[in-house]
Amino acid sequence: MAMLRVENLEVFYGVIRAIKGVSFEVNEGEVIALIGANGAGKTTILHTITGLIQPHAGKIEFEGHDLVKTPAYKIVQMGMAHVPEGRRIFQQLTVLENLRLGAFTRKSNSEIQASLKRVYRSFPRLEERKNQVAGTLSGGEQQMLAMGRALMSDPKIILMDEPSKGISPLIVMEIFNMIREISSGGTTVLLVEQNAKKALEISNRAYVLETGKIALEGNAEELMNNENVKKAYLGE
Repeated sequence: MAMLRVENLEVFYGVIRAIKGVSFEVNEGEVIALIGANGAGKTTILHTITGLIQPHAGKIEFEGHDLVKTPAYKIVQMGMAHVPEGRRIFQQLTVLENLRLGAFTRKSNSEIQASLKRVYRSFPRLEERKNQVAGTLSGGEQQMLAMGRALMSDPKIILMDEPSKGISPLIVMEIFNMIREISSGGTTVLLVEQNAKKALEISNRAYVLETGKIALEGNAEELMNNENVKKAYLGE
């Protein structure tokens, strides 16, 4: 059974039908990419999965549980974490305070300490800057902090929205290596990304979204070699 299943999802903004019958699934341990142009509906899908937007129709199931009627805070408790576009860190708080806020669902201090160790192992730079005010970090470091904060809840699946946006090319490579590492540590990843080439390089499978519909789906390697994908998204 798929860990996350989306079936015939319909989302409206007022009278505009933004998502048009989208279906896809994510199996445990996979890295799945949702790629597509700006405005294709990728972020809307993530917001609907995490309970920030109510769908007009369709089903969303996480480990067999219906998410459509589940409040957003309960979805986090079930083991889903969301790294939003634009990072949304608490600028005035320190790195460590931001990370601790990511662990609000954890019960014991020992669990929180174990998560902190894991985050520092994946992102050594965060440990070096743990007492620094988050707003003074570079864009790439803020992205690492947003990812680290999501990992603090020890999620089964992590949803990432445009992690490479607004980051220097050198750091982009580092961020994608870290996503790979998060995956090899046992966390399932659903990745929304405009940098289709990078996303396909680290994914098992991918779905191509065009104006609210899935236009193509398949093995990431197959899509890398697909002529239409090459032309439209890989700049070839």
